[in-house]
Amino acid sequence: MPILIHRFDTPASTNDWAAINDGVMGGVSFSRLRFDVAGHAVFEGEVSLQKNGGFASVRALRLDLGFADTVAYGLTAWGDGHTYKLNLRTDSGFDGVNYQAVFTPAPGQWSQTVVPVTAFEPNFRGRLVPEAPPLQPEAVRQVGLMISDKQAGPFRLLVKNIEALSRG
Repeated sequence: MPILIHRFDTPASTNDWAAINDGVMGGVSFSRLRFDVAGHAVFEGEVSLQKNGGFASVRALRLDLGFADTVAYGLTAWGDGHTYKLNLRTDSGFDGVNYQAVFTPAPGQWSQTVVPVTAFEPNFRGRLVPEAPPLQPEAVRQVGLMISDKQAGPFRLLVKNIEALSRG
């Protein structure tokens, strides 16, 4: 049974999302999340490998995300051939452990991507944190989207919604 986390169907739906790009480490990549009048969000920008860069991301800080019976997360998205990451954080801070799972939405068409909770790996600044506990869905406080892994160049991901999926 899906529980809607966020729907990108109004201009205000992208207001609480902020870009966090590799500029925090000296890189020059850029991104943004904007509303499209067709009724979805557009995560777009360009990843640059210059100056030790290589990632672009956006994050929402104020969504209700913690559901104990969550077994997966779903996104309705339109891909561009790139692989992205769904990022989940279990605290309200800026920095810390970030649970990441990769997904590659179908290019050139709307599709539903389902990412099981077990696919999320704990990371800190791009490095695995093997001693971190597995993702606890009831503790999730932040959600984000990221492109990285040396995928230099322009990117454009369209997103209609993000859902938490439970067994029932």
